[in-house]
Amino acid sequence: MSNNNITGTLFIVSAPSGTGKTSLVNALVRDTNHLKLSISHTTRAARPKEIDGYNYHFISEDKFKQMDMAGVFMESAEVFGNLYGTSQDAVQKMLDEGHDVVLEIDWQGAEQIKERFHQAISIFILPPSIDALRNRLENRGQDSKQVIDTRMEKAIAELKHYHKADFLVVNDDFEEALKSLKAIVKSNRMTTAKQQVINARLIANLLA
Repeated sequence: MSNNNITGTLFIVSAPSGTGKTSLVNALVRDTNHLKLSISHTTRAARPKEIDGYNYHFISEDKFKQMDMAGVFMESAEVFGNLYGTSQDAVQKMLDEGHDVVLEIDWQGAEQIKERFHQAISIFILPPSIDALRNRLENRGQDSKQVIDTRMEKAIAELKHYHKADFLVVNDDFEEALKSLKAIVKSNRMTTAKQQVINARLIANLLA
């Protein structure tokens, strides 16, 4: 049955750098029907293998500030000297089409969205340990020790905001963490409020 008569749910996934949230979110979107990934805008340079319009919309700082002043972004934040923002219209369009939408953003953006969209569901990804977090950052092979140290300091500060999320998922084993994320998304879609719209024809026939 068509899903166009049901409004989707907005999921927010936050975690410190190096926790593995990007890999988890990409796998979640790949494996889940009706779930779309919101592509954020950023002023940072693309990393190796990142594609403009797929991983991020890479734009200049001047362009970002113009869009921000025009009210384009539903949330925006500065992270490690780079600006990030989420397009209000792009997200709302997907929600109105009946898709669930997942945002991969930092805790600052998550708080901004929860203030405006109380029905959004927030998920915080935890690392299994501080040592594991540092090892993951070092194994990327992308950053100097100084940059890694800075990221670790920020990560520890970010972890203090975990309690503001609706759900917590520990990324110790990737597949288990992915199963947990899928369960959160699936359970939300199985609520009576949503199922009575998705299966309206079936319910009408059963009660006829």
